[in-house]
Amino acid sequence: QVQLAESGGGLVQVGGSLRLSCAASGSILSFNAMGWYRQAPGKQRELVARIFRSGTTNYADSVKGRFTISRDNAKKTVYLQMNSLKPEDTAVYYCNADRFVEDLWGQGTQVTVSS
Repeated sequence: QVQLAESGGGLVQVGGSLRLSCAASGSILSFNAMGWYRQAPGKQRELVARIFRSGTTNYADSVKGRFTISRDNAKKTVYLQMNSLKPEDTAVYYCNADRFVEDLWGQGTQVTVSS
């Protein structure tokens, strides 16, 4: 069973940047898509960004122009570059892998944006 491990979260000031990484324990080539979701306290988990096997990407409207998702198949890693961070970006960020018949999730990494 492939496992996902996120890293790169932390505390950052408004306007700052962070890069999250999601390392898979196995190949990600066969995945339909990989993505980042987030969940703030008291809110539902929401999609932040996703990258499909074809390389197509999509983003939540709230992060368009600020966040960039990318993948390195050789390193079995997906990244989320987050720029111009806002307090409302504060959440636990989860890595997701869509394997068509099932979803895999990482354990999450906390991102806190302080004003």
